[in-house]
This record gives sequence, structure tokens and C-alpha cells, in this order.
Amino acid sequence: MKQLKWTCQTFEQLSKNDLYHLLMERVHVFVVEQTCPYPEIDDRDQKALHLIAKENGSIVAYCRIFQSGIVYQEASIGRVLVTQAHRKKGYGRLLLGAALEKLSELEEKSVKIQAQAYLKSFYESFGFEAVSDCYNEDGIPHLDMVMKKEG
Repeated sequence: MKQLKWTCQTFEQLSKNDLYHLLMERVHVFVVEQTCPYPEIDDRDQKALHLIAKENGSIVAYCRIFQSGIVYQEASIGRVLVTQAHRKKGYGRLLLGAALEKLSELEEKSVKIQAQAYLKSFYESFGFEAVSDCYNEDGIPHLDMVMKKEG
């Protein structure tokens, strides 16, 4: 695995170039690849922390992190992606681990996500548990999952 460069920034800290590329990757994965026309720009980026992994200067993995009370009562992680050319390298596990570590540093005690149903076992491997039945979100099966930390 090549060396990844990680950054976690507020919206204000993002460079215009990074913002442009992370939005481009999100549209490519969630709108184009998944053939899912939905409002990708949702007015939440300004409230999120943006966790980005780069390899050779290009984004390879990304997610948004929200502290509790912004999206849900619990903290939240969303827009979790690994670019198509970099899948099957373990970057998804590294990304989610880094996001959970950041939330731990922020002393968040529980995390809620909207998971695509086919990734249920992936999220369960981190300690998430399903708290809803499967439902349709923009044409894709999802379920709500929560992870509660001890302490």
C-alpha cells in the first residue's frame, strides 16, 4: 500500500482545489457510478469536517464527519467513498477507522450512519448495529446504523 496523506479540515480550511475535487469525486461515485440523480450539494458541507486521503496528490478516499446535533442527535459520518481506481486496497477500512478516531478525539459517544444495505457487514465489523429496516433512499436500499462507545 502506497503512502496516503490524510487531512481533516473544516469547510473554511479546504482549498478551492480540494473542494472542487472532492465534489467531483462525490458526484462521480454517488451520481454517475450509482446512476442516482439526487441533490449532491445539500448545504451540509459547511458544517462538516472533511476527511481526505490522497495518494500522489489525488483524492483516493473521502468522507464527511459531523459532530452530534448537526445531522442527527448522534455524531455522523457520510459521503463515504473510495475512488473506483483505488478500491479493494483496504482504503475503506482505513478511512472509516480514521473517521471514528477523529470522532473519538472529539469525545463523541455514539455515531449514526445511513448505510447502503450491501455494506451492512462492513459497518458491523466496526461495531455498528442496524437500528432500522431496509428502506429506499434515492433508489438505493439503505438502513440506519448506530455505534455506541463504552464510557
